[in-house]
Amino acid sequence: MQSKRLTVLAVTGAVLAATAGLGTAVAAANTETVHSVQAKAVPPGYQLVTLPNANVPNFQRRTLMCPGSKHVLGGGAEARGNRAILVGSFPTDDGRGWIALGRQDGYSDVGISVFAICAD
Repeated sequence: MQSKRLTVLAVTGAVLAATAGLGTAVAAANTETVHSVQAKAVPPGYQLVTLPNANVPNFQRRTLMCPGSKHVLGGGAEARGNRAILVGSFPTDDGRGWIALGRQDGYSDVGISVFAICAD
């Protein structure tokens, strides 16, 4: 059992070393690990862009593009409605926007909201 504990402590030390410059503090106490993430800076031109909920036919894509020459860093989507299912949520091929699609069992349309994190 002692060797397993030493391995965990060694891995924890490696994580601390790897994340020291990222503004992430990791504290270990016995077998518990507590993570505290603190954002110190955002990328240049950071902007959260949203495409509000709208009903579209099942499986129809909704695309949200970043403004100007910005590129997408990440994104997400939400399917709204009774038995609504988010089928896909992914970046555009050119990396400048976010795509989402969904479906709703028993209905011909679904509510879809799209979100994108954009930066220069």
